[in-house]
Amino acid sequence: MGSWQRLLLFRGVSLRGGARACAPLCGRQMLVCWRQLSGAESETLKQRRTQIMSRGLPKQKPIEGVKQVIVVASGKGGVGKSTTAVNLALALGANDSSKAVGLLDVDVYGPSVPKMMNLKGNPELSESNLMRPLLNYGVACMSMGFLVEETAPVVWRGLMVMSAIEKLLRQVDWGQLDYLVVDMPPGTGDVQLSVSQNIPISGAVIVSTPQDIALMDAHKGAEMFRKVHVPVLGLVQNMSVFQCPKCRHKTHIFGADGARRLARTLDLDVLGDVPLHLNIREASDTGQPIVFSQPESDEAKAYLRIAAEVVKRLPSPPDHPPASCSLPEA
Repeated sequence: MGSWQRLLLFRGVSLRGGARACAPLCGRQMLVCWRQLSGAESETLKQRRTQIMSRGLPKQKPIEGVKQVIVVASGKGGVGKSTTAVNLALALGANDSSKAVGLLDVDVYGPSVPKMMNLKGNPELSESNLMRPLLNYGVACMSMGFLVEETAPVVWRGLMVMSAIEKLLRQVDWGQLDYLVVDMPPGTGDVQLSVSQNIPISGAVIVSTPQDIALMDAHKGAEMFRKVHVPVLGLVQNMSVFQCPKCRHKTHIFGADGARRLARTLDLDVLGDVPLHLNIREASDTGQPIVFSQPESDEAKAYLRIAAEVVKRLPSPPDHPPASCSLPEA
């Protein structure tokens, strides 16, 4: 609303029929006029904001040498997302030994990949000043946990976090990869949007327990990826059932088939169920993921089946790994 419009409204005057006459406004007429003007102004501001935002969105650039990117996400923390990401990466390689697999941990505040993959140390730099991933169990890994002390908290604001994400996405020499599995932080915030808008993603895997509280946030996570045009490959129902090691009785501690109900609501598939089992937790804590350390166990086979389902739903990869624009030295 212009200053002259505010002045006229304040004095109770309305311009009717151009400059021919000025008539006083009653209180109700003033309110209607104000709403009309403010509504038009609000719509103009909304359109202007949309134009600015559309100009500001980054253009997606593929990661050099990486054919397909799979993000593993969850709406809520503590549902086993990182454990799923690690074992999915290992299972992709185990199902097809000809495929090269990488694992990128973009959970800046709580990186889990270094411990789960039994990796320590700082990445070396290539001749082009790019970080070389650390390697274990045949999987190339990169994480914020390699760049800070294990017990040091990352106390950063948003801009610093975005800068770190940009480095993890653009300043790593992955070589040639068929699959890059990205372990996302929980939630639907800046990091998820930044990753989704910066690189082309082949598909997202949503991890949740069958519990209603976790499913609410998983629903939000799936909808977020749809809004940014990332295909959701399906849901993983983690900690689906606990079987007593002595009497073999099965108990659905977090509820039964909650993820399946959510999948029907979202018109998605359940990629697989992973049981709540002591072996999975122990293997992760000791840095020997279950797919590597106990490949014949039922728990490992659950991840192998999930990896097979993920591959079925991926789009066909390009014949040659995409190349991104060259980057200046840091």
